[in-house]
Amino acid sequence: MVLKAVLFDFNGVLINDEPLHSKLLEQILIAENLRPNPDEFREVCLGRSDRACLSELLARRGRVVAADYLDKLIIKKSQAYLQQIAAIERLPSYAGLKDFIFQLKAAGIVMAVVSGAVRSEIELVLQRLDLAQQFAVIVAGDEIWQSKPDPAGYLLAVQRLNQRDPALQLQPAECLVIEDSFAGIAAGKAAGMQVVGVANSYPFHMMQRLSNWAVDYLSELELERIQQVFTGKTSLLSDAEG
Repeated sequence: MVLKAVLFDFNGVLINDEPLHSKLLEQILIAENLRPNPDEFREVCLGRSDRACLSELLARRGRVVAADYLDKLIIKKSQAYLQQIAAIERLPSYAGLKDFIFQLKAAGIVMAVVSGAVRSEIELVLQRLDLAQQFAVIVAGDEIWQSKPDPAGYLLAVQRLNQRDPALQLQPAECLVIEDSFAGIAAGKAAGMQVVGVANSYPFHMMQRLSNWAVDYLSELELERIQQVFTGKTSLLSDAEG
């Protein structure tokens, strides 16, 4: 078995924008005459799609809305996100991200984004970070109904990568997932993939407990070591334990 693809989460992995999402969700609730609770963001929303997040936030407050009304709330939040991102001169990304991505490209490993975020948000950020050309496939939250921890997004990414290049013959076990949330780690594992938990949103010890491999920073990921794990020449578990 060899490493053929790396599938990246978006929020909290490619861009440090989770505080912005938390603020925008609070604004949505206030506009709905509902009281926000900042502590709920990590519990309810981190790693999940806007649809899943807003549905639960509303349900916790006794509010049941029709699907089309929920769509309007999602669109409203996304428009606000795009406006704020466009106004930021230098987007908050993570140390080591671009170096790791360019190592993968040089090694011929294909990359995809699998996220609960809206596609327009992902595309804008990737363009602003000058990374849009590096990702062969995007699976966005407004394209599928199932939110992480459901593995559907990761499995769809494999399907789309194979459609794009049938010669790839990609299998889930040949993919590495990069995640920062509990829901995302669970989704990657349920898809039959190995998962690196990067401690951007939760402490290292939590990532270590849940993922196959944990790092504090993406700059700690060594591609040669990762490839050795997939060929069975070294142990992923030994790194996670160390």
